[in-house]
Amino acid sequence: MSFSALRRASGSQGPAQPNPPPSAHAPVFFTRRELNQILNVYGHKVAAGEWRDYAIDFGREKATFSVFRHTSEVPLYRIEKNPKLARKQGAFSVITATGLILRRGHDLVRVLEVLQKRVRLAAV
Repeated sequence: MSFSALRRASGSQGPAQPNPPPSAHAPVFFTRRELNQILNVYGHKVAAGEWRDYAIDFGREKATFSVFRHTSEVPLYRIEKNPKLARKQGAFSVITATGLILRRGHDLVRVLEVLQKRVRLAAV
């Protein structure tokens, strides 16, 4: 049975409604290159014993790579890709567990630099 025959059988009348473009409801993803850049930093931090686990979430508005020190904790950092902010502030951001945005920008490598710097306490 063809689609038009199904429409007639179901009692639908009128022209077919166009489907929205697939990108309108598709989730946001990291590209392979972006994911490789993130995993490169993640691998160095795991080797240093600072990070232990990660999670990746893909939503309609943003993609998030969360890093954890322990599996049962809240994420230490979230690396987010939000394409809606790409023209203004940059699509990429690094956010702390408290919600503080450490860096935001257009270039993921430059945004990730904030995670590669060591925090040092100043002696008084």
